[in-house]
Amino acid sequence: MRIGLFLLLPFFLLRFGLLARLDREAIGRATRFAPLEGGERVAYWIYQTANIGILLAILLLPVHPAPVWLTAVGALVYAAGLALLAGAVVSFARPDRDGMNRAGLYRWSRHPMYAAYFVYFIGCVLLTRSLLLLLLGLVLAFQIAAHWIIRAEERWCAAQFGQRWREYCSRVGRYF
Repeated sequence: MRIGLFLLLPFFLLRFGLLARLDREAIGRATRFAPLEGGERVAYWIYQTANIGILLAILLLPVHPAPVWLTAVGALVYAAGLALLAGAVVSFARPDRDGMNRAGLYRWSRHPMYAAYFVYFIGCVLLTRSLLLLLLGLVLAFQIAAHWIIRAEERWCAAQFGQRWREYCSRVGRYF
């Protein structure tokens, strides 16, 4: 049964709807990319292309209800990804006075939104049983390219926040 829209709707409602409801300015912060250098520009285009491919694939692929145990695992991973995304969005919308995000999920991950995307996408892979999404590399390409985008963000954060950022990095891992 094709219910890709129903898989994507909660993602977009959390990513943009909840974020806009909590803090309209946060939408601008969340959609801006840090200045990119060298290979990061290539990674940006891979990231964007993989993102579009993933969203189109989820929209067009059917969800397979059998075997039930795999559907249940997929649903749990999918729900965990959405829960992580909701927590990341709430935390992102409430930066410290100095503009850094260090509370909520940011206490355990410097990039919980990217981690949430990955968990959410893996849930979608399990629900759709799609080799296109996983083995042909859309999710993997997305995550690898995201790592390069994250490196650019961290360079920007180091320039913006200096020693506070370096201290934060020494305490908190990049992902989880």
